[in-house]
Amino acid sequence: MRPPVWETYGPADLSSVPVFTEGFINFGYWEAVDLEKPLSDGDRLRSEQDLYRHVLDAVAPGGGRVVEVGCGLGVGCALALEEYRPAGITGVDIHPHQLRRARDVNAALLAAEPDRLRFALGAAESLPLGDGEFDCLYSVEAAQHFPDLDAFAREAARVLRPGGRLAVASFFTVDGTPAQADRLAGLLDSYASGLDIARPVSRLTDALTGSGLVDVRSRSIGPHVWPGWDRWLSRLWSPGTWPRNFLAAWEERVLDYYVITAGRPWAPGRDGGKPRSP
Repeated sequence: MRPPVWETYGPADLSSVPVFTEGFINFGYWEAVDLEKPLSDGDRLRSEQDLYRHVLDAVAPGGGRVVEVGCGLGVGCALALEEYRPAGITGVDIHPHQLRRARDVNAALLAAEPDRLRFALGAAESLPLGDGEFDCLYSVEAAQHFPDLDAFAREAARVLRPGGRLAVASFFTVDGTPAQADRLAGLLDSYASGLDIARPVSRLTDALTGSGLVDVRSRSIGPHVWPGWDRWLSRLWSPGTWPRNFLAAWEERVLDYYVITAGRPWAPGRDGGKPRSP
């Protein structure tokens, strides 16, 4: 594990920072929030939950077996279990501190649904999971930390069953913009420290295609992320301070937020090559 990841998600406990809420650690998807009005804690929580819903809608997990890579405190797993009713969900995280917190936060749910919710320690590049074990794989705001996107893509393809779906939500540099890494390191401490890794979104889409996944697509959701995130940050930070520079990086077309989707192809002759209904 890279030292900045160890510190940020271990001793520093990023989930305790006031800009995050109820155990979620993401920038939020703000489409349903009125940004012209003062933002409430309820608005913030909804934005974090709605980012998960946006990603889960892309993989349609109803009835299948699901894995979240980079699950953090597992509150997204709990949301998926309650609202999408998969057969089961596994949350994987590289950080043992995060998994301890996940088991504490979700203790009641783990006791009530022992066959439908589990957590496992593992890296995105070496998942502790069986071949073809899952119908859906998703990841929310973790891929910016993954050191090896090729290895992640291979592992994702391995653990998905034929016909399985993948969705990744995270922020990447914008294809075709020069000197992104240097510019981001100058704007944002999370890039200067090495916590976040500056790579174009095509780096992930190419890796997924190279792993044998198909129908690989990336779609910007920046207009529904960055303005709301900046409005929320404005409660604690002034313009020009580094957390507010996420919006500046987006406005400069250096950084954007994407949802990337893909699927594992159906094996020849299986179910006539057609996907089954969710």
